[in-house]
Amino acid sequence: MDRNMKKHIIEIVAFAIILYCAITHLNVVWGFVCSVLSLLMPFILGGAIAFVVNVPMKQIEKYLFRKNQKLQTMKRTVSYILTLIAVAGILTLAMTVVIPELVRTAKALTSQVPAAVEAVQGWFHENAEKLPSVAAFIEESEFDITSISAKATELLQSVATGILSSSFSLVGSVVSGIVSFLIGVVFSVYVLFQKEKLSVQAKKILYALLPEKKADRAVAIGKLSNQVFSNFLSGQCLEACILGAMFVIIMSILRMPYAMLIGIVIALTALIPIVGAFIGCAVGMFLIVMVSPVQALWFLVLFLVIQQVEGNLIYPRVVGGSIGLPSMWVLAAVSVGGSLFGITGILIFIPLCSVCYALFRDFVHKRLRKRKVKKEKYEA
Repeated sequence: MDRNMKKHIIEIVAFAIILYCAITHLNVVWGFVCSVLSLLMPFILGGAIAFVVNVPMKQIEKYLFRKNQKLQTMKRTVSYILTLIAVAGILTLAMTVVIPELVRTAKALTSQVPAAVEAVQGWFHENAEKLPSVAAFIEESEFDITSISAKATELLQSVATGILSSSFSLVGSVVSGIVSFLIGVVFSVYVLFQKEKLSVQAKKILYALLPEKKADRAVAIGKLSNQVFSNFLSGQCLEACILGAMFVIIMSILRMPYAMLIGIVIALTALIPIVGAFIGCAVGMFLIVMVSPVQALWFLVLFLVIQQVEGNLIYPRVVGGSIGLPSMWVLAAVSVGGSLFGITGILIFIPLCSVCYALFRDFVHKRLRKRKVKKEKYEA
């Protein structure tokens, strides 16, 4: 038995022992993993922020400074500032349109509640003779205001005690979250301004630790993943804009209230693939029902129709086309990702499936070329 064979056997045995220990002490391993993730979370968050911000920032650098050579030294700083201004402007515009209208509608709804309660009570009294069972229930029911007030006071005291006991941990969690977010933002700035240098360092590490062919493969997969996730973000934003514009135009033609407001809300919530528009639908119905319940029902019908068009035609073609994933697999990725991990799974699984699809497609093509299989055998 040569030395290489002995080395492989030792590695396999060591791996089996480590795996057995990890399985038998799964709680300890999971606690260690959670502790490591909590320590790395600010940097993971910073990397995610940098990746998202880099998509529009890269386009600004590409088109705004392509012909202007004098500003090449300042392009990174100017692009970053312009990206932040654009994001802040969009969010500010959306909030200034959405929040005041929601507050105004909530106040109108609150003011109408007492009148609605009185109307219901009057209807019951007027129709008590026609509804003997309801009248008997009302007569037999005894409402002791004193006992109800005492029970409500006890409930409030117990809730207050629980709130006070958990207030310190809640404040600590909030402070920890804010600190992690600030660290992540600062880390994202460093990543964005030194992304070329970080890319070179990562490649150096890969080529230093892996064989050259495997390192080449890892670099190619990294480039493909970066391109796919970037195209996914761009396609998702484009699809949200198309969907919001469709609602604004059709609702304006049908003379429905709050057309612009609901279009903006649906466009913002549609950034969450597939399910986000349903959140916008709930907000839209809440707004319209205060004006006209009949129009709220028509809005629901309109939403279901547009959702079918968007889910079966627009979304698979816009988002699926931008990431190179066929429409059928986009819907499959949404279903599987949503079932396993909810909204996070939907956001991750679509580009992840696209990367796997591209890699598997290249593998199949290489195998076909290696085996010299003629196209007529599988294209016929």
